[in-house]
Amino acid sequence: MGSLFGIHGDALQLRSQRLGLITSNIANAGTPGYKARDIDFGAALRASVKGQGIDAAASGAIRYRVPVMPSLDGNTVEMATEQTAFAETAVGYQATLSFIRGRVETITRALKGD
Repeated sequence: MGSLFGIHGDALQLRSQRLGLITSNIANAGTPGYKARDIDFGAALRASVKGQGIDAAASGAIRYRVPVMPSLDGNTVEMATEQTAFAETAVGYQATLSFIRGRVETITRALKGD
């Protein structure tokens, strides 16, 4: 699959994992002491291109967010930051998915002889 879609297959999986992490941050916005985390997408993608597995690349690129305005209960989730990161990642996910869909359609047409 890697040669068929290039880095786009890995990018799609990493974006999906990042969306899950951001969703977890949003779900724990009211949990005292919860530390918001994110995946450094660029670092994770570079690691996966160098041959590291997707899960290992994502795990190695997880970073804790540094809050702009720390809360008194130690929670570092800032909803505006999380919502922005979620929206950006969702747009990137859709763009990557569109590219892969186009690639599959091109291959399907080629196989059919269209």
